Amino acid sequence: MQVKAKQTVGGGKAAATTPGMSMYQVSLSYGASSPERRLILENITLDVREGEFLCIVGPSGSGKTTLLRMLSGLVKPTTGEVRFRGQVVSGPSRERAIIFQDYSKALLPWRTVAGNIALSLEAEGMRPADQQPIVAALLSKMGIVRAANQFPGQLSGGMQQRVQIARCLAQRPKILLMDEPFGALDAMTRQALQDEILILSGEQRMTVVFITHDLEEAIYLGDRVVVLGDTPARIIETIDVDLPRPRDQLTTREDPRFLAHRHRLFGLLRRH
Repeated sequence: MQVKAKQTVGGGKAAATTPGMSMYQVSLSYGASSPERRLILENITLDVREGEFLCIVGPSGSGKTTLLRMLSGLVKPTTGEVRFRGQVVSGPSRERAIIFQDYSKALLPWRTVAGNIALSLEAEGMRPADQQPIVAALLSKMGIVRAANQFPGQLSGGMQQRVQIARCLAQRPKILLMDEPFGALDAMTRQALQDEILILSGEQRMTVVFITHDLEEAIYLGDRVVVLGDTPARIIETIDVDLPRPRDQLTTREDPRFLAHRHRLFGLLRRH
């Protein structure tokens, strides 16, 4: 069933211009002391505004996932610095939640849906009685109440991804980092989750950095789209998506501006 996105504007021209996260002259290489040194990212400077939905596209293997992991604190740059709200990122933080592409491996198979969502609450030492209303609210928000006592292996891919999103939201992050989260889903499930994440990010005024190889998905979701060139990855262009919100799976995609953005992105990636 198609869901119409009745999003509140959480990004775009209504968003604050203060960077929620920033990268300054960031480069990353592997094997720096060997003759087979491989440069992955080169001289990346990027601001992610508070409350915006930023999408990043680029060729396969260009370093998109590596860039996201650097924002999360899982990977440290070789040179340059990554900052979150003005502070240098030195490691992972509960304020920055990451949603992985492979939802089947991200969830704990021996825990129920409710148990998976409660994981981050347990990690912060919250009492079970205090966890219950938070888990119940997230089950309802993500439309998975009936699956609360099921295990991940009993769920469809779309349902598993809803569980992973709910688990991340349980830790009350300031920024959501998403690594091609809908890439393996069928078209209708993918569109429904696109609209749901727009609604959630708008309601909570949450900053989102979203990696995707799908140009139409990037345009549909994003306030801006950052284009990475091939390895070593560099930012070759940033496009402001001048499409009104709320967005709609039919009318937004038929907007001439949507098609113009698609042509622009396709041309950039084809050249790089």
